[in-house]
Amino acid sequence: MVSTENLPKHKKEMSLTVNGKKVKAKIDCRMTLAEFLREELELTGTKVGCNRAECGSCTVMMNGKPVLSCTILAVEAQDGEVLTIEGLKGEEGKLHPLQETFIEEDALQCGYCTPGIIMSIIALLDRNAHPTEADVKGAIDGNLCRCGSFPNIIKATLKVSEKNG
Repeated sequence: MVSTENLPKHKKEMSLTVNGKKVKAKIDCRMTLAEFLREELELTGTKVGCNRAECGSCTVMMNGKPVLSCTILAVEAQDGEVLTIEGLKGEEGKLHPLQETFIEEDALQCGYCTPGIIMSIIALLDRNAHPTEADVKGAIDGNLCRCGSFPNIIKATLKVSEKNG
């Protein structure tokens, strides 16, 4: 294995908005968005499962679209907006209705995949307030859940969409 320890570090100043707050940082240009969120901003709700764009646990919203943050360099988010699972909380730390419904419907077990799945569903609900079961399945198609909570995830999503009026 080749060591990168002695290679020169290429740093770049960047600014972006994360969960509604302006952030400025000087980071290594090779750092992924997932690493930046977790290591630099300590937003550890974004999980890194496979680190290969195969599991979806690192899904966040970037400029209004769901992205796999393990495959995007943090510098690509320059001047952009990023929303993580932590950014969904409301006033006084109140959970987002989708998060509350996940709990009510037992739509999680270990919870490792949950932030990525919730962010994928948020993206769906932003563009379609009343999705069908097929829409929900399509939205979470790239998110893997080893516990097999998919039936309850779909049930929780449809229940939230019913509340959307």
